Amino acid sequence: MAAPVSDTASSLDVHPWNPAGTGSVDAKALESWVEERLLRHRRGIERLLAVDGPRSLENTLRTYDDAVAELSAVGSLTGLMHSVYPDKPVRDTAQALLQKISQAGVELSLNREVYQALDRIDARSEADAATRHYLDRTLLQYRLAGVDKDDATRARIKELQDRATLTSLQFAQNVQEGGNTVAIDSAAELDGLPPDYLEMHQPGEDGKITLTTDFPDYLPVMTFARSGDLRRKMFLAYNTRAWPANRQLLLDLLNIRQEVATILGFAHWADLATVDQMIESAANMQAFLDDLDHASKAGAEKEYSMILEFVRTHEPGLNQIDAASRAYWVEQYRRSAFDFDSQSVRPYFPYARVEPGVLATAEKLFQVRFRRIENPDVWHPAVSAWEVWDGTELAGRFYLDMHPREGKDKWFSAHPLIPGIRDRQLPEAALICNFPEPKEGNPGLLQYSDVVTFFHEFGHLMHALLGGRQAWAGISGIATEGDFVEVPSQMLEEFFRDPRLLASFAHHFETGERIPAELVMRMNRAGAFGRADWVRSQLFYTTYSLETHRLDPATLDPDTLFRGLYERFLPYAWIDGNHMYASFTHLVGYSSNYYTYLYDKVIALDFFAQFPRHALLDSPAAMRYRKTVLEPGGSMPGKEIVQKFLGRSQSSDAFTQWIGEEFQQMSAAYA
Repeated sequence: MAAPVSDTASSLDVHPWNPAGTGSVDAKALESWVEERLLRHRRGIERLLAVDGPRSLENTLRTYDDAVAELSAVGSLTGLMHSVYPDKPVRDTAQALLQKISQAGVELSLNREVYQALDRIDARSEADAATRHYLDRTLLQYRLAGVDKDDATRARIKELQDRATLTSLQFAQNVQEGGNTVAIDSAAELDGLPPDYLEMHQPGEDGKITLTTDFPDYLPVMTFARSGDLRRKMFLAYNTRAWPANRQLLLDLLNIRQEVATILGFAHWADLATVDQMIESAANMQAFLDDLDHASKAGAEKEYSMILEFVRTHEPGLNQIDAASRAYWVEQYRRSAFDFDSQSVRPYFPYARVEPGVLATAEKLFQVRFRRIENPDVWHPAVSAWEVWDGTELAGRFYLDMHPREGKDKWFSAHPLIPGIRDRQLPEAALICNFPEPKEGNPGLLQYSDVVTFFHEFGHLMHALLGGRQAWAGISGIATEGDFVEVPSQMLEEFFRDPRLLASFAHHFETGERIPAELVMRMNRAGAFGRADWVRSQLFYTTYSLETHRLDPATLDPDTLFRGLYERFLPYAWIDGNHMYASFTHLVGYSSNYYTYLYDKVIALDFFAQFPRHALLDSPAAMRYRKTVLEPGGSMPGKEIVQKFLGRSQSSDAFTQWIGEEFQQMSAAYA
């Protein structure tokens, strides 16, 4: 680690999985590690409150920020253990400790003496803009937490927030550890799957082949399996994870959030959750969604009619495609209409080439170097550790935990670990993913959507690290408004479409041949088809997250709402037994604000439009993007970041063009 931040952050030179340099930890050691860090946090707050005399940035905000840095790191690192540690007793202990860490955070957010100390800081006008933004935003968040309420009300808020944390943790753990399986009797049922998939799924001693709902098993079946019966079984297995347990947990969480919102003077949680975001209110969110609903409806209907017409040439008399067959028939249509079989690019994406390819792309784009740490002390042998060098300066560290295993979080995410503080503490972050793992006799081939996901998550990682050199931990890294968080990740996705960039690392796993530019162009044309449908899918998830947090939870039926919104936004036939919301962990994290993905896609495409297509990695736009978008971290409002990079407010022009690209291509083809 870099030089520690006084006594408060000196604890961060040891990770929870590395108390003795062994790369492992047991439940008791983890508990001791967390208790020591929480003690340091409490001592920091005590020092803050003990200040005698005028309040200054140094004796008050610095002391507060050091305590926040301690709490942030212990929470993130313990959360990582909960998500990825191989031993269940450690994961269970981490869950209990996260509840305790959250309690400390709630106590801090409701501590009126701390709020008053921050509010009394003198010479605020002499501070730089980033410091003023940090202080103003911190005071706003205190008020939104209820710090100005009476003692009894603050006690009730604390009780509710503690319950919300426990409920959220249990919801997430049920998803993490609640995967399902599908057993099939014969390899014939896997007809259509690629050879490497068949090789990795051999019959067990009972003669059956077992498929899991982990993404490397699930996604290929839904995309390539000719058996409609198998696709349906996998669909229901995947969309019943953590159900029915999480149905009641969701209702419990919604009731808690509604009571908190009511206490704080808001009509519903969605109003509270948006008041400090770029979008500013739930009403503005709804207006944004209504605009996208109108803009995408005709295009999505046209896409569906084209696919249905195609399917009827194979299955005459079919009136509707069901939800389990959606990905399969889209794939088949793309093969016919665009002469593109997505299996044709998989041989060019063995994991062993994709990882260094993504890293090399980021190195060139952001003008940094990554150095792999040999024999690192990490939580699992499959994890790699890396240093980030900016010229001659060590700028941060990151970890890659990229393949599924029992008990590990099943999704894909970037996980900030330690907030950087300029000249005092290095930022650290991790990628937690579930890509196919290379094994003897199997190269771990990725689908092109997997590679896009890799680019996406690496965009988050670079934001966390390059934005992690602020003067204050509280505005370091991914500390922007919640509805700016997805901009850097979705912007980096767009680089995947460049043939020259892909040719730099996408080499056939057997022949070494570079991916042909013509194949990439066909992939791009095929990939453009279905964008309106993607927007409709996002509207479905977004509206569900909004409505669950806007309707009265006392009368809400999450299943009825889920089906009703599905049938409103999507044309594919509903399948009874679909309880996907029970594993929709964004309901816990983003709560009502899942709109972020659509909102940030508009900004991301506007940003990407500033990069010249002939020189994506080499143009001045790349360093300007790094300097004005990533490096500020959370030191200024998101709207100001947009203004600085674009020289204007955001526009939806690039997004509109992106949605319509598929039909523009078709018109050109038949001109």
